[in-house]
Formats: sequence, structure tokens, C-alpha cells
Amino acid sequence: MKSRRSIIPVFVPHLGCPNDCVFCNQHRISGSLTPASPESVQSALEHALELIPPGTETELAFYGGSFTAIPPLEQERLLGAALPFLNEDKISSIRVSTRPDAIDKTALDRLKSFGVQTIELGAQSMRNEILMLSKRGHSAQDVIDASALIKGFGFNLILQMMTGLPGDDISDAEYTARQICDICPDGVRIYPTVIVKNTALHDMWLSGAYQEHTVEDAVCVCSQIVPIFEEHKIPIIRLGLNPTEDLSGGDAVAGAYHPALGELVYSRILRVKMSHLLEGIAAGSDVTIGVHPSKLSQAIGQKRCNLNVLRAKYSLKSLKITEISCGTEEIRLLSIAKL
Repeated sequence: MKSRRSIIPVFVPHLGCPNDCVFCNQHRISGSLTPASPESVQSALEHALELIPPGTETELAFYGGSFTAIPPLEQERLLGAALPFLNEDKISSIRVSTRPDAIDKTALDRLKSFGVQTIELGAQSMRNEILMLSKRGHSAQDVIDASALIKGFGFNLILQMMTGLPGDDISDAEYTARQICDICPDGVRIYPTVIVKNTALHDMWLSGAYQEHTVEDAVCVCSQIVPIFEEHKIPIIRLGLNPTEDLSGGDAVAGAYHPALGELVYSRILRVKMSHLLEGIAAGSDVTIGVHPSKLSQAIGQKRCNLNVLRAKYSLKSLKITEISCGTEEIRLLSIAKL
């Protein structure tokens, strides 16, 4: 049996960021307007630990901003507030998020001395022209170099990528996914682009200089790149921005913001797999497909969309998807009947 895991998030919006990427407004994305302080770190830990059941593997995660670009003394104060909890086994680990160009041996030595185990890097794209259009301020080579250094120091490495950035298309997303696989991170986060208020991207969209990366666009692209990571056995930790009250309340003005984006993507992947099974079946047939119980909802699709699309595409009289005892990734054609 797997042990329970819990993450205690502390947001450091824009702390350390040397520039503003076109898509970024960390205050609105994180839902946090107040930068973290040693006192807020301690308070967050104490409050969360009162609610977390004993025996839970608990990790403190510094999200947002670029942690290793924060002045060193401030990094030490924030990490120092967490260190007693780590030393007393009240938490299991610490993770930080940062930029590829804010990684060097000195920064990694500092993180190691405070017990940090995992570093997340915002790669976003492995195409230099897309990084430039997004005003990231670093190159694809910076991602490769920083990743190698992080892994060499023995940290767990998580890479973040985005889809739908200015100049990006599905072939670029697939290229980025494959380049990330070559780095062999311990996990990946995929963030389709969301247009957030008070960002340069919002202005670009309003002026017509940027075309919205819609939910449907994101589902199409991600359904192509998720299998790439699965093929390389790289866990996908998150797919889509984590919903917040601010984003859901109107700060996400357009783009691929959906509270269940991951479910939509995995549902589309199953639709493609079922489509392969239905090729060549005579029009007017009654068809039954079997899937693992855990996949039934995804296979049917939101508002039964997969059933409706596949039935219409192959001119079926009826299509039924049912749960069967099988492997989680198996899909079986159970019966075909034609009167």
C-alpha cells in the first residue's frame, strides 16, 4: 500500500524573477498577493500539520517566483524557517521552483544544506524562438545545462512545459516533449497557456497579435504529447493550471483554463484508441467496448461526448462502453452486431 502524501504550498509570487514573461502574472495565477516570509512559512506549516493525519508523507513546496534568484539571505531565512520541521521529521521534504538561468553550484550547495530534495525548473519550451517571443530571458541550452547540474547534485528534477505560447504549434510542443524526455526528469508539469489579466499576453490578444490557445486546442495538443511522456515512463504531475478563486472569478480571461483539463485530455486519448478499434466496422452496427472500471468515465467522455462523436463518425446504430476486468490501459472490442 502506498503511503499518503500531502503538499504544503507556500507561494513566493514574482520573488526573484528578473523579468516579466508575456504570460505571467504570478499574483493572479497563485492567488497570493503577499510574498512569503519566515513567519508565514512557519505559520503555514503549523496550521497544515494540525490537519494532516499522522503517518502522511508531507512536503513543503515553494511555488511561484524563482526561488534561487531571490537574494541568498532571503532564501536562507525562508528555508531556515522550515528546517526545524524537517529535522524533527514533521515534514518529509522541501521543494522549490525556479528558472534555468538561476541555477549554479553555489545555489545548489545552499539548497542542499537546507535539506531541499526537489527542484522544479520552468523550461516552458525547448525552441529558442518561442522562448524569445515569450520573453523568458533564457535559452533551451540553459534548461539542458541546469538540469544536468541539478541531477549531478542528486536532486529530484521536475520540468515544466507550456503549450500554446506565441509562435508555438503542435509540432513545437511535440519537439519540446521529446527534448524533455531526453533530459530524463523525475516528473513533468504541462501548462497550456491561459490569458491572464494584466499581462503582456492579454494586451497581445486584445490587439490581435496573439491567437487564443483554446481549451479544445490544448486538448488536441496535450493528447498528442501525454503519450510521449508515458512512453518514456515520465510521470505527469499536473496538467493545466490549478484552479483558484481569482482565475475562476474572471482573471483567466481566455485560453486553456478548465478545472478538469486533465480529464478532458485523457478522455480524448481514449477516444483516439477506441477509434482505432472501430475502423472498418460496418455502418449500422451495435458495438460494445470494454474498459477498466477506473477508465469508464473518461472513456464515455464529458456529457457523453466520446460516445456521441464515435457513434456519428462510424455511423453506428449504438455504441456502449462498459467496465470489465482488464488492465488499466486495455480497451477491448467486446461485441459487434448488425441486423
